[in-house]
Amino acid sequence: MSLKVLVTGSAGLIGSEAVTFFDAMGARVDGVDNNMRADFFGARGDVTWNQHRLEATCENYTHHTLDIRDRTAVDELVGRLAPELIIHAAAQPSHDLAASRPFDDFDVNAGGTMALLEATRHHVPGAVFIHMSTNKVYGDNPNRLPLVELDTRFDYAPDAEVAGLTSEGVTEELSLDHCTHSLFGVSKVASDVMVQEYGRYFGMNTATFRGGCLTGPHHSGVELHGFLSYLVTQALAEGDYTMIGHKGKQVRDQLHSYDVITTFWEFAQNPRQGEAYNLGGGRHNAASNLECVELIADASGGKRPTLAFDDQARIGDHIVYYTDQAKFRSHYPGWTQKYTLPEIIDEMVHVVATR
Repeated sequence: MSLKVLVTGSAGLIGSEAVTFFDAMGARVDGVDNNMRADFFGARGDVTWNQHRLEATCENYTHHTLDIRDRTAVDELVGRLAPELIIHAAAQPSHDLAASRPFDDFDVNAGGTMALLEATRHHVPGAVFIHMSTNKVYGDNPNRLPLVELDTRFDYAPDAEVAGLTSEGVTEELSLDHCTHSLFGVSKVASDVMVQEYGRYFGMNTATFRGGCLTGPHHSGVELHGFLSYLVTQALAEGDYTMIGHKGKQVRDQLHSYDVITTFWEFAQNPRQGEAYNLGGGRHNAASNLECVELIADASGGKRPTLAFDDQARIGDHIVYYTDQAKFRSHYPGWTQKYTLPEIIDEMVHVVATR
């Protein structure tokens, strides 16, 4: 295959999955990652191991240590490589860290995306540009949806009829306005809307995918980002884990990184201009933090973390969020989701236990 792919954040969870996927197809894959995750999160966030894994196992992969905030370097790289598909997965991903490093957060998430969009427009305007966004662009508006509290989780109230919610979860009709986002959420709104605008204003093939909890075996999970990966690690070590807010009953839907990349590939084969899609595991892959502890125990022969509970929730955090992907499925009916939540957890337990 002669396809030329550029992946930013290539040593992270989504980026590395994209590298592996397209390398296996025979595409020429170039990756950009400067391991800023280690700067953000310390040694446990270091992704050097993943970069080395890709370089050792992917025949058609070339790594570039480059800061996406460097406009000149980004422009030069895109001009020289002339990629046909760009998957932009580089980001500062933490609510809490954004508040302590707001300029780094905004410069990476908004400024880096802008640098990449401009380089694409000037050098390869016909390329497909896919942006890894987040459900945090909705701020805390999901918390205003009708909720009920059950024994082990919060959930959406049955038969609720409000804009942005169906029985399957949150839709793209939910408002991004009049809510608290966290500074991270705001920087991602800026990049999310800019990706749409380059599609609509300049007629470029762009899409922004608003991911929920995206996970998989190659996640360098830390306390501030990578919930399920970090929880599995702490459970197998029988270490400490703090449930932050909502009594551990907050609910997320988990989507395997492989399923993320197959959605990208569906879009890339038949692109549209300026689309926004919700992306997540859906209602059937949704579980609360407390429920995930028990699923991990089932998969690991009874391993659990030592739990503590912090009553103070993170600012702008969601109580319940799972994804209605009806819009994407209507545009791309050939896409199928491969991994169930138990399969995701079984794989992660095995990988962490043998690492």
